[in-house]
Amino acid sequence: MDNASYQVSDTRSVSRDTSPREEARVRFRDAADRIRAMIDNGRLRGPGRLGSGRLPSERELSSELGISRRVLRQALGLLEAEGRISRQHGRGTFATDARHATESLVHEMARLTNPVDVLETRLAIEPMQARLAALRATSGDIDRLFEAADASRDAKDPLSYEKADAAFHRRIAAAARNPLLIAIFDAVLETALEGAWRHGRETAHCINNQAAYAADHRKIANAIAERNAAQAEAAMRAHLNAVQKRLIEHAFPGASGE
Repeated sequence: MDNASYQVSDTRSVSRDTSPREEARVRFRDAADRIRAMIDNGRLRGPGRLGSGRLPSERELSSELGISRRVLRQALGLLEAEGRISRQHGRGTFATDARHATESLVHEMARLTNPVDVLETRLAIEPMQARLAALRATSGDIDRLFEAADASRDAKDPLSYEKADAAFHRRIAAAARNPLLIAIFDAVLETALEGAWRHGRETAHCINNQAAYAADHRKIANAIAERNAAQAEAAMRAHLNAVQKRLIEHAFPGASGE
């Protein structure tokens, strides 16, 4: 990549009236877009996790993209939260996006399964991810986790809540720092987001339940921030159990009283 051309395009993308904070956000998101393109175009070296390849070092990437190391780390944090990369201490940064490779599997699973099955699967993996996140999350992970919790609280409609909820749980998966668990979680999340289930999900996540779910998110985030692994695991399990209970009550009225 040509550093000069990057810097020109980067500067033009930011308005003169933009605040420093917003300018920084534009810069790291632009950097994240360019790294995504690098991954998607196969411009990585050597075998990586899931065979996707290893990214250049932070020094090389910051020089190639014409950005500071601070902006680069923000971009990498965003990509890690999305599941596009995994940063392994002492080993480097690897592309780990398994979602494209599992699209057909996700489609088939969505056809064969239902939201109750998905909640059972989430209960099997997400409490452990919350435990690991409490042990491994960085300060940046925790800041983003609270932002996502607040977004789930402030969502104005079912679709906005659904997106905020998915982002919150995805950030916990990223903070757990386990590429295989992230890949499994992504497959489960993609299955849950299949359009055929939308009406049922929106009903289950109606505005009356949103406040309770958002409060759960805050409890989980607090436990992770306090590095209380047992409490984080228990809070996640209690949250998903509550979601499952309401989902079953909606899908099978009267079943809970049997």
